Amino acid sequence: MCEGPTVPDFSIELSRRGVIVGVDEAGRGPWAGPVVAGAAILNPDTLPDDLVASLDDSKKLKAEKREALLARLQDTDAILGVGIATAQEIDDINILQATMRAMGRAVDNLGIIPDFALIDGNRVPEGLPCAAQAVVKGDGKSLSIAAASIVAKVTRDRMMAELDRTYPGYGWTANAGYGTKAHQEGLNTLGVTPEHRKSFAPIRKILSPGDS
Repeated sequence: MCEGPTVPDFSIELSRRGVIVGVDEAGRGPWAGPVVAGAAILNPDTLPDDLVASLDDSKKLKAEKREALLARLQDTDAILGVGIATAQEIDDINILQATMRAMGRAVDNLGIIPDFALIDGNRVPEGLPCAAQAVVKGDGKSLSIAAASIVAKVTRDRMMAELDRTYPGYGWTANAGYGTKAHQEGLNTLGVTPEHRKSFAPIRKILSPGDS
């Protein structure tokens, strides 16, 4: 169930001046694969009404709906960016820092420098090319962040489906790398792949079963 009747709108964007980008991520919790960030600059004056009514936190939408919304966004004058931090980077610098790095890359990959960034969550990445504000549960409040969440989620799901073809047996197309029963059975049967996050406790335990 949704937490409340609120739906994202342009209120936060319109309280700022200039070009505003929303930023969100997908994939902090899975045991495998990259963390992916999306960035989205929407034009409140030209965004079609059906998109205004349909955009929402990607976690509230079915996969088919997310795919359709991304296709629609790509047909508008929206400017979209993607940033990726690999499983190796997650192990090297931890998932929080890797997420911040992916968010920064998403903004860098927009092709333009925005005037202000709205970051989903309670932290702002360091080194952004503009001022920024953290917005807790922003994907349910800001249309730009909601769009960014869809960019991130669809991109990551596609990447995990591709990795599923490279490393079959873990169910990544269906579970996106989360620790489902199918994923656990794959680990028990096939072991750990280069795409697994070896710093995460369940994977670390497989690699070092004698450690507490």
